Formats: sequence, C-alpha cells, structure tokens
Amino acid sequence: MSRIVILSGSPSAQSGTDKVLRYAGGILQGDGIETSFHSVRDFAAETLVNADFKDARIGELVADIEAADGVIVGSPVYKASYTGVLKAVLDLLPENILKNKVVLPIMSGGSNGHVLAIDFALKPLLGVLKGEVLQGVYVVDAQVDKAAVVPIRDVELEQRLRGQLAELVVAVGRREVGQII
Repeated sequence: MSRIVILSGSPSAQSGTDKVLRYAGGILQGDGIETSFHSVRDFAAETLVNADFKDARIGELVADIEAADGVIVGSPVYKASYTGVLKAVLDLLPENILKNKVVLPIMSGGSNGHVLAIDFALKPLLGVLKGEVLQGVYVVDAQVDKAAVVPIRDVELEQRLRGQLAELVVAVGRREVGQII
C-alpha cells in the first residue's frame, strides 16, 4: 500500500489550507492510500527558533517522510511566498529528504494574484530537497467553505485537485514499479 505524508504550512488553527489538505487526504484514503497529516503547529516555537534538529517531533516527521512514497506540502500565500514557519520546519529536515519522493504542492491565497507563488516559491524549495515536484494546485480562499464537510465550492477546482491527486498516485506507482525492477 502506498503512503503519502501531508504537511501543512499554515500557522492558523482555522485554516482553509488545512481543510483542503485534509480533504485531499480523505480522497486518497478513499482510494486505498495510507496518509498521515502533520502541521507546522505540531512543533514548539523553541524547536524552530533554536533549530533543534534533534527534537523528537522533527524526528517523527523525518521518519514518516522517509517511509512515505509521496508527500503533499501545502501553504497559504504570505507575502507572495510560503509561510516562514513552513520554511523553518523544512530547514530542520535532512537535505535530501524528498529524494525519490513524488511531491504535490498546494497553495491557497486571497486572489489569483499569487497563483505563481507555487512556481516561483514553493516548487523551487521542494526541488532543493530533491523532490519530484508535480504541477500543483492553487486555491483561492473564496473557493473553500471551511465549515463544510466537502470544502471545495468550485467544480473546476475540485477537478484540478482530483486530477493532481491522480497524477500523484500514478507517479508513486511508477516509482514503486521502478524500485521493484
């Protein structure tokens, strides 16, 4: 069975990004994919500020990613980029943590004005960590209903999300077959 780790870069407890990421995880679970969810809120501020590479929670995240076949990384857009706290968490991970992993970036923002944040901010960062980065999905906040069980309000967004999740599963499957051969 394939395993996908989901990492949310949102510092907000009432996050639309988290809602979309958890929804994506539910879709994957419905397709028989094992998922685990991590949030930047799981880590103590002292761990991040002091760059405590030996923190037990960081160790758990590293082990989870190392055992995974793929990773979804999500972040709201802050100042035309991913959140600083997401960067602080990623900075504590081993340099090649995403090597041989398929990675799906998901970002959310207040308008389409920051749609390129995926291409110019998040994807390069994930590439530095050696991930095989997919196209990704950008979500406008107005397309998400945080109170609904099915948070996606927009049919096109739902199709794009499901399409990228399908690409993730196919890419993970290709990698698994390649490792067996």
